[in-house]
Amino acid sequence: MSGGKYDRALTVFSPDGHLFQVEYAQEAVKRGSTAVGVRGNSIVVLAVERRSVAKLQASRTVKKIWPLDEHVCMAFAGLSADARFLINWLQRECQSYRLTLEDPVTVEYIARKLAILKQSYTQYAGARPFGLSTLIMGFDQDGSPHLFQTDPAGSYYEWKAAVLGSSSKSVQEYLEKHYTDEVAQDDEAVIRLAVRSLLEVVQSGSKNVELAVMRQGQPMEYMAAEDIDRHIAEIEKEKEAEAEAKKKKQKR
Repeated sequence: MSGGKYDRALTVFSPDGHLFQVEYAQEAVKRGSTAVGVRGNSIVVLAVERRSVAKLQASRTVKKIWPLDEHVCMAFAGLSADARFLINWLQRECQSYRLTLEDPVTVEYIARKLAILKQSYTQYAGARPFGLSTLIMGFDQDGSPHLFQTDPAGSYYEWKAAVLGSSSKSVQEYLEKHYTDEVAQDDEAVIRLAVRSLLEVVQSGSKNVELAVMRQGQPMEYMAAEDIDRHIAEIEKEKEAEAEAKKKKQKR
């Protein structure tokens, strides 16, 4: 992608209507770790590709899933340094809202506030767009679950299931094919769908998957490695059974 002289300034449109700096920021997202969010009726699940770190690096310092408040969490794909700034900003925004209004933020409110901030960084000279997209999930006071996606341009949308980062197209196709209302009613099915969709582009094993769940009325919990491995083992058995059934069908 090259915009010639039109990519030198953020506030200059190209003749065909492009803001190339925003599009370059979206390219940074496409090169990021794959992140999946799935919304159930009483649970929300975030699953993120965990890329290998340097041998002497502490892996606990590399996280893509973060709590924002007791009832809201987020995952991201893109630049980690930009994410750190926005996570701190969002956590302060949640606490400020709670202290001022004595109520927790709604999921849409905090997603919209983030989208407004991101959009403001696309229209002023001397700034640059944030190089990440986010999945923001949680529960409102009435117990309803929500999943919102924001992008570097400042847009935000609500989804039942969504994906960010590299290989997002194939994972999104898998989610569109397998997400149903019946799956949404079963907490374990929602978790398996999030993990299995991520395994479409990630090698099996808990060392390659970071997963967090939030249930209605409970704070976010990171899933332990042994529990992730248990889900992966069940998914591998399902795949083997499906492959065997397909072979038998072809022989007939």
